Amino acid sequence: MSAAGPVPRLLGDLTAHAARRWGPREALVFGDRRWTFAEVEAEVERTARALVALGVEPGDRVAIWLVNRPEWLFLFFAVARVGAIAVPLNTRFRADDLRFVVGHSGARLLVQHDVSGPVDFLGMTREVVQGLDDDGRPHDPAFPGLERVVTVGEAHRPGAAWWEDVLAAGHAVDPSLVAARAAAVDPEGTAMILYTSGTTGFPKGVMHSHRCIRSLRDRAARLQVREHDVFLCYLPLFHLYALSEMGALFPLTGSRLVLTEGFDADESVGLIERERATMLHGFDVHFAALMEARARTGADVSSLRLGSIPAGMESSLPVARRIHAELCPVVSAYGLTEGWCCVCVGAPGDTVEQVAEASGFPMPDTEVRVVDPATGEDQPVGTPGAILVRGYMVTRGYYREPELTAQTIDADGWLHTGDMGYLRADGHLRFLGRYKDMLKVGGENVSPMEVEGYLLERHPLQLAAIVGHPDERLGEVPIAFVVPGPGCALDADELERAIVESCRGRIASFKIPRRVVVLDELPMTASGKIQKHRLRDLAHELLDQPTGAGPGA
Repeated sequence: MSAAGPVPRLLGDLTAHAARRWGPREALVFGDRRWTFAEVEAEVERTARALVALGVEPGDRVAIWLVNRPEWLFLFFAVARVGAIAVPLNTRFRADDLRFVVGHSGARLLVQHDVSGPVDFLGMTREVVQGLDDDGRPHDPAFPGLERVVTVGEAHRPGAAWWEDVLAAGHAVDPSLVAARAAAVDPEGTAMILYTSGTTGFPKGVMHSHRCIRSLRDRAARLQVREHDVFLCYLPLFHLYALSEMGALFPLTGSRLVLTEGFDADESVGLIERERATMLHGFDVHFAALMEARARTGADVSSLRLGSIPAGMESSLPVARRIHAELCPVVSAYGLTEGWCCVCVGAPGDTVEQVAEASGFPMPDTEVRVVDPATGEDQPVGTPGAILVRGYMVTRGYYREPELTAQTIDADGWLHTGDMGYLRADGHLRFLGRYKDMLKVGGENVSPMEVEGYLLERHPLQLAAIVGHPDERLGEVPIAFVVPGPGCALDADELERAIVESCRGRIASFKIPRRVVVLDELPMTASGKIQKHRLRDLAHELLDQPTGAGPGA
């Protein structure tokens, strides 16, 4: 590529490569702090030495329980450099989630916040892990592999080692030891275990190797990412959408990363203007909020050249069409953790129709099939079925779950995604939703996303979600959970009546929501996905009575 040499094959070498090629250029922005590529590499090297000082060995699992901050990135690349395995943890996890993931992963080291905002992370850890001494050494037979808890915070707190002290101890480690460890890393070895965000229950540990760098290169080429690009990252780094598309991509491409702790629409449009951001990634909920914030604040977002959004579902159509007119061009995408984020991605120049009503086309050396779930036979173009994926970026499997791995990845290497969609004549895939989210109302199939899209197009709603609720006569019926938009002047009862009436005579009766529940917000994963399993539980709580004939009968 240049005198800097070829692109590395190891994640732990990416920041060193970037420092050789773009050393003095600005690489990372977080609040009022800024780092050049050379300074990012120095922090990664300092962190790698600290890990060696802590006794982290090749193959050890290192759990990272941090909201977005520079230390997250420094730690991720350092873990890869010393041959260990990163285990990013969802920052919305609470005590029982933490107990499961730390125990299941067998993490040797847990690096976490002490406190972040109102959340006492260390308090939860002390509740879960017994016998923590003042320097973070546990004495708990339930976690035989866990040797140290380290907190990132303003000062040392009893129950954990302090990150600053750990970094200081790393000064005693000879850099040649880190170099030797890096040279011994196997590119095909497991680099990370990503526990899925849990929209449907307890997470599974998805294993990926360093070969994801090839996927990063393919994605950069598809989206035409260049050195002058500036990513605004408000998505959580523990989620692949942020880690793959921004966190691991900026040192590969020489682009600049503007990192925020979380998503705030007003802050984000302000940063787009201040930092002249050129690229955004997000879900429809993020883009809807950004468009509202831009209209409210008058922020200059003219620097934006491209965004990406998981599209194709009926519920995403209204937002996807608006983005082009009000914010910036976008490409559509379809992906999952098991396929290293984006399996299909559109390209700059795609039509608005392709963005809104498709989900991109397969990445290089990635095969996508749509099959009849009953027979396994390929479906004709335009006919929905089960989405199967095969390619170099399919997961190595689920950590410590060989039976589940065999159920998900067949003998021919096809990943059975559990998703529904169809292939279009133009080569694009269209994602329609999760098979398990499909409703069966009186024997009729109902796509929740179709009904959600209908409601969003016709009412001043910020969000809408359809879930099934048991019904003695019909098996199950649709229940709508909605969040009113800023322009909604109706109270909850009026909004429910308006929604139901707007459906009568316009969509099939079995698709009409039996009830409409108005909420201030919907339960979401940290990455912006609606947690429908929690809405189903809420429906049971609110509607725990026999249901008879109603508006959807």
